[in-house]
Amino acid sequence: MLKTNIIALKTLVSKEVRRFMRIWVQTLLPSAISTLLYFLIFGSLIGARIGAMDGIQYIDYIVPGLIMMAVINNAYSNVVGSFYGAKFQHSIEELLVSPASNFIILLGYVVGGTLRGLFVGIIVLLISMLFTSYQIHNLFLMITVVLLTSILFSSAGLVNAIFARNFDDVSFVPTFVLSPLTYLGGVFYSINLLPEFWKTISLANPILYMVNAFRYSFLGVSDINIVPAVSLIIIMTLLMFFSAWYLLGRSVGLRK
Repeated sequence: MLKTNIIALKTLVSKEVRRFMRIWVQTLLPSAISTLLYFLIFGSLIGARIGAMDGIQYIDYIVPGLIMMAVINNAYSNVVGSFYGAKFQHSIEELLVSPASNFIILLGYVVGGTLRGLFVGIIVLLISMLFTSYQIHNLFLMITVVLLTSILFSSAGLVNAIFARNFDDVSFVPTFVLSPLTYLGGVFYSINLLPEFWKTISLANPILYMVNAFRYSFLGVSDINIVPAVSLIIIMTLLMFFSAWYLLGRSVGLRK
C-alpha cells in the first residue's frame, strides 16, 4: 500500500508540474510581465516621487509584496484550475476509486500548486534584481512563510474546486475575494499611513500578515508583530489543508 501511494504521489506531482510547464506562456509568463510592469510603473516612475516607506526605498519596499502576490495567485489558480478540470471531465472519479488514499490525492495537487507558486516567486525575485538590490534579513523565515503560504492557497484552491459547479464559480474567488484582499494587504503601502479606523479594518485581512511576515524576512521591517503573524499563517494553513482533506474524503460535490 505504501508503494502504491508513493507511485501515485509521484505521478500526480509529475502530472501537475508537466501541466503548468507545458503551457508556461499561460502559467508563468503573465506573472513575469505583470511584475515587470509593476516595477516600471510603481517602482521606477511613481516610486521615485513617493520616496521612502518605513525608511526603505519604495521600490525595495514593494518587492516582498509583489513576490507574495504572485505566489498566492499562482498556487491558488493552479490547483483550482487543475482539480476542477478533472472534475468537469469526470476523470476525478477514476482517481477517487483508485488505490491511492485521499491524503495522497490531496498532497499531489497541493505539492503541484506549491511548486508553481514557488516557481513564479523565484521568477519575480529574479526580475526584481534588475531594478533593485537587497540583502535577505532572515532566510529561514522567508522560506517558511512562502512555503506555508503556497500550501495554504493550494489547499484553498482545492476547496474552491470541490464546491465549484461551473467555471464561473472557479473564477469568482480569485476575482472578488483574493484580488481585493491582496491589493489591500499592504503590498504597495504601509498600513501605518491609514487612518486608525481603516488600519483596524486592515488587521482583519489575513493576507496582510503574510505580506508583512515575508517583508520582515527580506527587509527587517513590518507593520505588525511577527510572532502572531507567523502563528496565524501556520494555523490557517493547517485548517485549510485538513478542511480540504475532510471534504475530499466526504466526496462533497464530487460524485453525482
